[in-house]
This record gives sequence, C-alpha cells and structure tokens, in this order.
Amino acid sequence: MRKKIWRFIWRAVLFCFVFSILIVIAFRFVPVPFTLLMLQRCVEQKMDGKEVRMQKQWVPLDKISNNLQLAVVASEDQRFLWHHGFDFGAIEKAVKYNEKQEKKKHPHMRGASTISQQCAKNAFLFPARNFIRKGLEVYFTALIELFWSKQRIMEVYLNVIEMGKGIYGAEAASEFYFHKHAKDLSPSEAALIAAILPDPLKWSASNLGPYVASRGEAIQAQMRNFGGRLDYGMKE
Repeated sequence: MRKKIWRFIWRAVLFCFVFSILIVIAFRFVPVPFTLLMLQRCVEQKMDGKEVRMQKQWVPLDKISNNLQLAVVASEDQRFLWHHGFDFGAIEKAVKYNEKQEKKKHPHMRGASTISQQCAKNAFLFPARNFIRKGLEVYFTALIELFWSKQRIMEVYLNVIEMGKGIYGAEAASEFYFHKHAKDLSPSEAALIAAILPDPLKWSASNLGPYVASRGEAIQAQMRNFGGRLDYGMKE
C-alpha cells in the first residue's frame, strides 16, 4: 500500500512538472485567455451582488506603446532587460530596508519582485501570500525566463495585469482612462498607468490624486534617464 501511494505521488508530481513546462511553452505562442485573479475578481463581484465586469483585450506588443513598456520598466523593474528573472541586488536592499521598518510603529514594507516574477504570478498562479505560492512563483519565473524572450514576458505582463476594477491589460486600461488605443499612449499617460500598478483598485490614472500625479512625474523623469525609449537590444 505504501508503495502504491508513493507511486501515485511520484506520477502526480511528474505530471504536474511536464504539464507546467508544456503550458509555459504553449503560452509562448498563444494569448493567455484568463488568469486566476480575473476569476477571483468575478467571484468577488458576484458575491457582493454587483454586476460582473471584466474589460480585457489581448493585443500584440507592437500594438502597445513603447512609452508604456518603458514606463513599467522605469517604475517596476529597471534591470528587467539584464537580469534572468530575479534582481538579487534589489532583494538585498529590500531585506535591509524592511528590517529597519520592522522597528517602526507603522512599518512600510518594500518588495523586490521583477516584471518577470509579476508576469509569472499573474499568468499562472492563484492570488495568495504564502510560501507555497512564492515557491511556485520562483519556479514559473525560471521557466518563462528559459522559454520566453523578454519581449514575450513584457507582452504577457501588459496584457494580463490588473489595471483597475475589472480592467486587465494595456488596451483595456488605455481605452478606459484615456479613450485611445494602447499604441497611442503618450509618455505622460503611460507614466500615469504605471503609477497606479501597485494598487490599481485604489488609484486611478485619469482621476488623479496628488500621490499618483507625483509618482507619474517621477516615472517620467526615470523614462528620460532611459533615453525615452525601451530598446530590447540594449546591453549593459
């Protein structure tokens, strides 16, 4: 009986391993149709008695303004083009910063997730904060860095990420906030969308509060430091 149990566990683990690789390879070529976060938000809206609302439209990377691609790099992960999924320098700084914050009465913790990690989390995983999910995030981040290009990681990231209540992806966000296609976003508009990503359910890219406006200006300054354009052929 014990051998049968171990055989079943081994086969289940092997199946999950092979399936995960196959689905990552598949999503290198086809759009991600939905995410577990999208499903969770729909369930939450239904349970709250609200009309289920979900705006999303997949567009290829060449239909997303380079301004927005640069804005998310400038605000979320400035070493995106050069790291292999994990920015260990940023992780070390975040750990030291958080250690100091723990001593304060109202600590403000800082994360160090890369765009690759956020892409893996959004595309493949359930929304949760525990060691199992974090371990799976590391695993899927390694897989997409192995099988996808940086352009594909950016394309998936900008098509599935939550950008407002019921709003997912660059195209839906551009139309909702600025009434235009994602390919037509200006640097300032792109910076404002990037500015709300840490908390898109709380902030708006069009109905600006002082924090989002200030953060948008800071992101534009960082974009100018990059030369105003994200070049995937850049070398360190």
